[in-house]
Amino acid sequence: MRAFTPIKHAVPISELQAKPLNSPLDATVSKRMPEALRTTFLQVKKEQKLRNRDAAIAIGVSEGEAMAACIGIEAIRLRPDFIALLEEIPQLGAVMALTRNDSAEHEKEGTYENMSHTGLTGLALGREINLRMFYAQWYFGCAVIEETAHGTQKSLQFFDHHGTAVHKIFLREDSNHAAFDALVARWRDHDQAPDLHVTPAPPAIVEIPDGDVDVKGFQAAWHGMNDAHQFFGIMRSHGVNRTQALRLGAAEYARQVDNSALKILLNIAVNDAIPMMIFVGNVGLIQIHSGPVTHIKLNGAWINVLGPAFNLHLLETNIVNSWVVRKPTSEGGVTSLELFDQHGQTIAMLFGERRPGQAELPAWRDAVTQLPDPLSL
Repeated sequence: MRAFTPIKHAVPISELQAKPLNSPLDATVSKRMPEALRTTFLQVKKEQKLRNRDAAIAIGVSEGEAMAACIGIEAIRLRPDFIALLEEIPQLGAVMALTRNDSAEHEKEGTYENMSHTGLTGLALGREINLRMFYAQWYFGCAVIEETAHGTQKSLQFFDHHGTAVHKIFLREDSNHAAFDALVARWRDHDQAPDLHVTPAPPAIVEIPDGDVDVKGFQAAWHGMNDAHQFFGIMRSHGVNRTQALRLGAAEYARQVDNSALKILLNIAVNDAIPMMIFVGNVGLIQIHSGPVTHIKLNGAWINVLGPAFNLHLLETNIVNSWVVRKPTSEGGVTSLELFDQHGQTIAMLFGERRPGQAELPAWRDAVTQLPDPLSL
């Protein structure tokens, strides 16, 4: 049977509102009854034409719990030695990597290459697939083999301690399916119980009062950077989160812009053929596209970047704050557009494409300067 190639949606199915669960099965009880949970999950998924994440939400469980309930039929639990497992993924050949958060979904076609790790942080530095893995957040992994109207779909799916997906890898028709089957057999866990014990997501971290921040010291540290990656350490040492850091940063380094900035910048990049880097991530992984964008499609509240090897689906109504950010480096400043939701969580970050040791593209910097201040349109 031919392998299923996941269908590309101009708009993610999550745009559809999941209907309330119309079933005598109580979701709390279903967690103790994997067979009943699986049945309800698959029924809601089919009837409402939902993706796994949205079907799980519709019945009141995490996606990880729903997939665990499918173990023994559609899913196979994998041993949680995620570093060693991921470093074997290049054997699969060309695949589709998918990473998402509550507001954006990032899909990238290509081959996993140059896999490595230091401690619990991993890298994939391929020509197409570029990832940063934070394995301390990974908790549950499974292989999913399911029959669909389009054939057999095979994937590897990984979840955090709260049952939220951190990364998924979908096989394509020309992937190495024999290598997939061998990998799954090799990493199959002896424990194939169809359940998953998750913990509630922690509350959002409350900002410290601005008056308790050494603003002058923070701004001086920012000014003294010579590598963009130093920014995380500077925020940590001053006890500020990202949106607070941008608010307290000097005007030359942080400028709030209108939330229409993403659409404006994408259209400039398409019209002027400016290659860019688009980062989307969650607590367990950041996925990066590098290269041009050629087609932007707006569909309701969704901004869709569509291409042969890269798709981005971003829910514009979730953008609450947009900032143009500049960080000093030894090669000159690096400028980004950073988007945040109502909880201060990063939705996406966009940079001009550049390689280590290279200066930022002047065309990118010029494009960013055209972004309007809030409410100026």
